Amino acid sequence: MPSSIRPTGRTAVVRNPAGVVKFSDKLTDSLRDITGMIEEHKSMIDSIQEVALELTTSIGTLHTLMVKYAGIANNILDGLLPIVKGLPLIPRNILDMLINLESITQKIIDSKDQTTRTITDVQIGLKTGDVNRIKGHAGELQNVTRTLTAILPK
Repeated sequence: MPSSIRPTGRTAVVRNPAGVVKFSDKLTDSLRDITGMIEEHKSMIDSIQEVALELTTSIGTLHTLMVKYAGIANNILDGLLPIVKGLPLIPRNILDMLINLESITQKIIDSKDQTTRTITDVQIGLKTGDVNRIKGHAGELQNVTRTLTAILPK
């Protein structure tokens, strides 16, 4: 028995005599719809990618600056703390603040490699359009955010 062709808004859907719609025809229609949506929103998608790339570049620059000054502060505190601890003139709350500051700078320095690697990988993923590479770092970026948030004074 010959198949009948029933026109739809976009393509002809082939039905067999029992009235079954072919999966391949439905999938083709769905793929056309998806392609149309992507084309319709292409400019917005590209703009989001560009903004994300600029944000990761800015975050990378801020991170480099933060690590540089954390290193300077940590070196100063490493030399200063042993001296200050031995001086009875320094109030306890000032000493505690300096010890806390040294701890914060050390945490920034300790997280440097992981944060740098994550930022670099995300930038590469954004530049090359590698969505899987970007997705793989979503959790790492959340960890970086948690680490930095934990460092913030309360």
